[in-house]
Amino acid sequence: MTDDALLAQVRLMRERGSSPKQIAKALGLRPAAVAPLVRQVAALQQSHDDPADRVLLGCWISPGWSAGLGLDEAPAAWAALDPVKAGEPATGGLANVLIVRQERASRVTVCGFLVDVYCLGVKNAVGPVPMGSGAVEEFSREYFSAFDGLPVAVPLELAQAVVHGAVAYARGLGFEPHSDFDAVVPYLGRPAGPSPIRFGRDGKPFYVSGPYDKPRAVVETLEATVGAGNYHYMVHV
Repeated sequence: MTDDALLAQVRLMRERGSSPKQIAKALGLRPAAVAPLVRQVAALQQSHDDPADRVLLGCWISPGWSAGLGLDEAPAAWAALDPVKAGEPATGGLANVLIVRQERASRVTVCGFLVDVYCLGVKNAVGPVPMGSGAVEEFSREYFSAFDGLPVAVPLELAQAVVHGAVAYARGLGFEPHSDFDAVVPYLGRPAGPSPIRFGRDGKPFYVSGPYDKPRAVVETLEATVGAGNYHYMVHV
């Protein structure tokens, strides 16, 4: 068997969920000989595969995500996916988004976004985090622990509209997403078009300061981009 044929066989078996030991036994090779082939397969998959093409196992968002947002142009079903709906969220316009994609039979990749839908866009990004499929529930419980109520399962298109739409809105105000955003966003994938959601609180930027923000710099940026009277803010002391 040629090197290319052997590598192809290893890749096929890995995609079917076989362990390195199982591959070695099936091919009549020593485990030490199979290990570098498995690493090579993993590297090839990472370099050639689009993460957004991997099977989506789940997509969730925190309750209260839509409060203050305009959904008039969004699919009618989206509003019904927020149990809090138009109520006042205690989270101040923050939404957590979590997606899980399949890597192989028992392994997944988890990615998360903390989104300020009123002003700053993506404030934090988590991942890509590889883990066993059995660990996702505990990870999700911890990830959404700051929110009242359980996370809501939503279509990928809604998550893309929230994340990418908030980033575009924030950039228009002068704010860039978190530095880890570029490493995580390929797993989310890009939407087919502009977000149908109207961001800001009731159509206006509304900045709520967080523990790691620089409030003065944020307010000065809003003054420069939208002008006095065209935004609101609340700074915690």
